[in-house]
Amino acid sequence: MHELEGILPLWKESGMTSHDCVFKLRKILKMKRIGHTGTLDPDVEGVLPICVGQATKVAEYVMAQGKAYRATVSLGASTTTEDASGEVVARAQGPVVITKEELLSALAELTGTITQTPPMYSAVKVNGRRLYEYAREGKVIDRPSREVTIHTLVLIEEPKQWSGDELTFVVDVACSKGTYIRTLAVQIGELLGVPAHMKKLVRTNAGGFESSEAVTLAELAELFENDQIQSVLQPIERSLKEWPYHEIPVDLEKAFSNGQVVPAHTDLQIHDKIVIGKNGVAHAVYRAHPEKPGYMKPEKMFTRPEMEIQ
Repeated sequence: MHELEGILPLWKESGMTSHDCVFKLRKILKMKRIGHTGTLDPDVEGVLPICVGQATKVAEYVMAQGKAYRATVSLGASTTTEDASGEVVARAQGPVVITKEELLSALAELTGTITQTPPMYSAVKVNGRRLYEYAREGKVIDRPSREVTIHTLVLIEEPKQWSGDELTFVVDVACSKGTYIRTLAVQIGELLGVPAHMKKLVRTNAGGFESSEAVTLAELAELFENDQIQSVLQPIERSLKEWPYHEIPVDLEKAFSNGQVVPAHTDLQIHDKIVIGKNGVAHAVYRAHPEKPGYMKPEKMFTRPEMEIQ
């Protein structure tokens, strides 16, 4: 029996870390070669693609694709963690008063390429340590800001009232890798002139996997027990759709099978990578050779018995 291979669109439930999910899945699937595609805060629920078997090789491709969230933003107080789990550090002086026009204007201003500074309670590493490790010691250190892209930021549920001690509203966000929705909530508040934090967050899409496809750990355990895990296991090829696919020429089967450097495909003049395979099954991801102009080399290779490349 061959090792399981593919991507599982897991629905991570709140109260669990991404590592918890991997640990539990290793027990359920009785295999070790499993990895997640980027951390999702314990309080956050939502889509977390899990790479199984050889699919662990494409985890970085899944992570690089955009993500989408449904976030509840609270105006009126800011917290140490920028979400509801932290201690309140500032409150609005008096009732919060905003208009719909002001809110929509703030959302529009934060759509596109923006700069964010990762929160202290985050897994970003500075000087070899996670920021949350410094934060737990009561330290606040300088950390590098970075540009992220907010593709869409849409108001889907207005505040029930436009003035009060706390105003909450719900937005749908589609964004690039590395975006902190907690920080985005704070930035919305800054534009409105009031302290803010993220009250609730659900990830609705990650790496092209929708919430409607995702299954819980309990459901996966039942599927595995009934030998039906293949019904939700997505092929590696799904994470490679960004790049053009080409069948391996018969005369180059041995070269590609051995991962040799070969003359570059013309598609590499337009795309940074191409996928090569046999009968629609990906065998490798190739990119332009950095030191040999006109040639390409494998970036990832997948070993599959069904390829039957001689």
